[in-house]
Amino acid sequence: MKLLYIIFFSLVFSFAVAQSADSTKNISSFSGSVGFTNNGFSIIPTFSLNRAAFVTNLSFRKKRFSFDPDIRLVPDAQKGGLIWWLRYRLVDNKKFGLRVGTHPAFTLIRRTDTENGTTKEITEMLRFLAFEVVPSYQFNNKLGVSAVYLQGNGLQKHGPQLTRVLFLNTSITNIGLGKSLSFNVFPSVYFLYTDGYRGDYLTVTGALFHKKLPFSLQSTINQTFTTDVPGNKDFMWNITLNYNFKKIYKKIN
Repeated sequence: MKLLYIIFFSLVFSFAVAQSADSTKNISSFSGSVGFTNNGFSIIPTFSLNRAAFVTNLSFRKKRFSFDPDIRLVPDAQKGGLIWWLRYRLVDNKKFGLRVGTHPAFTLIRRTDTENGTTKEITEMLRFLAFEVVPSYQFNNKLGVSAVYLQGNGLQKHGPQLTRVLFLNTSITNIGLGKSLSFNVFPSVYFLYTDGYRGDYLTVTGALFHKKLPFSLQSTINQTFTTDVPGNKDFMWNITLNYNFKKIYKKIN
């Protein structure tokens, strides 16, 4: 797993360099962030790695299609998640948008295994297949709202089998804090159903940017309203330092 971890990040940065050298052949974009956090949250924030983690979100987009890898791994690669989003924007207007997406996902968990009378802890990879539907509306360059319906299905007989979640999101962006700093905040309430268990939550993410630097400081809190999900924590938080980038490539005749 450590070798896979090294290979993955090597490929990410190699691809970025290769795209820069070949930027005139396609109309496309490559963007994302690479960061380190004290607590790796899942895409459903109530699920956490409970350890420091590397977090990578990438987007390779051409017209209405995009491929969006979402990687969260602890430093020794014994726990984490690898999500390979394929997304299509059915409606991509200035105000209203409608996006659909699907992904295979691989979750690394730690569990105990007994063989020949010997018990040890191992890393197991669970496999899932999921889809999303995301309508959104942008009021202006600072305020937008969206909803996300996400459903995931387990591809093995043990572990989570069916997970449904509905997010109701607000995005408040480009809040000026002087000449060089800006702040974004993303409040969200979400309703989780997983294998007969139910939870209602509030999550808020804030991100601080410097206009001349590619780095941002981001923090997320997750507060439980009510839940019977096993192992749930009533309150969680993290802080993440991100390196952000975006490249646009245009075809030259």
